[in-house]
Amino acid sequence: MGSSSPEPGRKAPVALIAGAGEGLGTAIARACASAGFATVLVARSQERLDRVAAAINDEGGIARAKTADLRDEASVVGLFDQIEAELGIPEFVVYNAGAQYRQSILDTRADMFEKVWRLSCFAGFLVGREAARRMTPRGSGTVIFTGATASMRGGPNFAAFAAAKFGLRALAQSMARELGPQGLHVAHVVIDGAIDMPRIHKLFPDLAARTPEDGMLHPDDIAQSYLALHRQPRSAWTFELDLRPWAEKF
Repeated sequence: MGSSSPEPGRKAPVALIAGAGEGLGTAIARACASAGFATVLVARSQERLDRVAAAINDEGGIARAKTADLRDEASVVGLFDQIEAELGIPEFVVYNAGAQYRQSILDTRADMFEKVWRLSCFAGFLVGREAARRMTPRGSGTVIFTGATASMRGGPNFAAFAAAKFGLRALAQSMARELGPQGLHVAHVVIDGAIDMPRIHKLFPDLAARTPEDGMLHPDDIAQSYLALHRQPRSAWTFELDLRPWAEKF
């Protein structure tokens, strides 16, 4: 991994990846660990998280695996309290969780609409708020929200997902405008295209077969863009970054 350890006597900066799934979330965690962060991976599957964290630690990084229901306020508050007690206040937080859902508006159940909103928007509010509460007194920190094509336009059969992603983008905008003058960098990244990960190849084999080389977003490449956002000098902060492969139409 080639991780860079902190200077002797100095604690490693802390990164929190909320929604450390098999693709992008894990790639961001690995990139953060390689850059010298003590990295906390958060998701619902403890077994998979433990494997990823163990691999990072074996390669010389610092990683912790935590499970939490990001839709539950007490769970999120407790998560941040635990991380702060064990490692310190995070200076880099990524909200990467979401529930992509495709269904005709005629068939979308009310409970499913709410469920999609809770994970793709409301949970982002909880994570963003708790990060801001801890970063603001220090006057520094980065919070990045992962968006999607649906953050920018609502497509047919994506009413629930688009509504939630629109809401997450609005949350990020409001936080950026409020917290930027207080030293916090809040950014929103629009992922416009399919991410090259095993789940995509399994669910959409035809798409994978007809996609040209580098025609899908590579998780490791996306992760480097997230790190670049965190490293930006405050005289030239980016709020919104859209990423898509060279072959993607837009």
